[in-house]
Amino acid sequence: MKLPWRRGDTASSLDLLVVGLGNPGREYERNRHNVGHMVADELARRHGGSFRGKFNGQLADVRIDGHRVALLKPETYMNESGRSVRAAADFFKVEPRAVLVVHDESDLEPGRLQVRLGGGLAGHNGLRSVAQYLGTQDFLRLRVGVGRPGRGDPRPLADYVLADFEPHEDSGAIVARAADAVEALGDEGLEAAQRAFN
Repeated sequence: MKLPWRRGDTASSLDLLVVGLGNPGREYERNRHNVGHMVADELARRHGGSFRGKFNGQLADVRIDGHRVALLKPETYMNESGRSVRAAADFFKVEPRAVLVVHDESDLEPGRLQVRLGGGLAGHNGLRSVAQYLGTQDFLRLRVGVGRPGRGDPRPLADYVLADFEPHEDSGAIVARAADAVEALGDEGLEAAQRAFN
């Protein structure tokens, strides 16, 4: 199935720009808020990509099922992610619909996924920044559920998402399934990915 963002008339040589949201620095590496970075790392590992510094972030070029995909991990901190995304989108000449933002979602229970085009920003600073810099909310998202503090957990939501995944949450399985969803989106299209993973 031909995807809306894979058109013959586009000037871009890139099929998809996958943006994994997160914060730079070792102290944030395994945080729930950094699940986007983890998914980008997993895709690079699977497809032999290596990251280099570019666009105020880390960029890797990979081929997924014959399609050229760029993996971007902004290093601007979450609330300025859009600066990095806009620079990469301009360089590759991709439309917003060819940008897939992978991000943590506290409104979904841990491990639940939702692939969608457009939608609200749900108070997510990274999404807000991307929408601001792209000038639209009409980009692809992969929402990766991280849940909220459980009963008896007094932490505010911000502290919860900036904490590491607990061992019982099996972050490895969550990240692997999210990477599967990105591959399915690139290969089979939005509707098929939604049927399989939402």
